[in-house]
Amino acid sequence: MANAKRMDGPSLHHPTTPDALRLDTATSTFRMLADPTRLHILWLLAQEPSDVTSLVQQTGAARTSVSQHLAKLRFSGLVTTQKESRRVVYSIADGHLTRLVMEGLNHADHKVTGEPTHG
Repeated sequence: MANAKRMDGPSLHHPTTPDALRLDTATSTFRMLADPTRLHILWLLAQEPSDVTSLVQQTGAARTSVSQHLAKLRFSGLVTTQKESRRVVYSIADGHLTRLVMEGLNHADHKVTGEPTHG
């Protein structure tokens, strides 16, 4: 049955009850999101793939800091890379992560602005 889902395209809903492995994996992802610079980088990559120079300019963080955060994100599987000539372009890993980042920041926007949340 799982193969039938794959033939129809990727699923946005996974009704499986979370087991220890899924909970640990999700916790690891949330840990990686728990840093403002990494979250900013992921938000930027959700908008478009970028290289280190562009991410440094957009975040205002030091190049070494951005490079270290990208290494952690890459090691954890949250970003991918593609070599374009001498330049390395980073991309967010998948749509689930993009939606998670966007929803987290939308939630924060409600908290900051006082706008009522929606169900």
